Amino acid sequence: MGLLTFTINLTLDGCVDHQEGIADDETHAFFTRLMDQAGAMLWGRVTYEMMESHWPAVARGDVAAPPAMHDWAVKLEAKPKYVVSSTRTTFPWTHSHLIGGDDLRAGVQKLKDATPDGVLLGSGKLAAELDRLDLIDEYKLLVHPRIAGHGPTLYASGLPATRRLELVSAKPLRCGSVAMHYRRAR
Repeated sequence: MGLLTFTINLTLDGCVDHQEGIADDETHAFFTRLMDQAGAMLWGRVTYEMMESHWPAVARGDVAAPPAMHDWAVKLEAKPKYVVSSTRTTFPWTHSHLIGGDDLRAGVQKLKDATPDGVLLGSGKLAAELDRLDLIDEYKLLVHPRIAGHGPTLYASGLPATRRLELVSAKPLRCGSVAMHYRRAR
């Protein structure tokens, strides 16, 4: 069984608006390494559609991008992508699959069981729901040196109880962001 690892960009005040992070070569290389280590990607429908609207064109070379962004896009194109959605059923982007049905816990657990290299979760709202279901094993957060002063924010919908985490590592990047790796304290 693989681990479910939640990874996301966020500001010091918890904002997870994708436009608030620092999108330089080093941050793209960081996320490319995470993706290389995982067996699959997992997103909610909104995040999937945001990714689908941009990255396939970058991978094809239809959109000019720096080498680190192009590398990310090409690898993302080849990676299995799973989407939790109750409203959309077709996913034409290469290697995209629906996790549907009424039992989110069972669907995500089945994905974890079938993916020994682990699953990389990249959706804030979905992460809150999966955390409520006790399915997230690790957190690899890229904290940017910014205070956005607006939302959306991480875990805005709350959790039933505080999650205790153990620090595995913290690595500063040249841009001032810090890559934080935490594991659930069980």
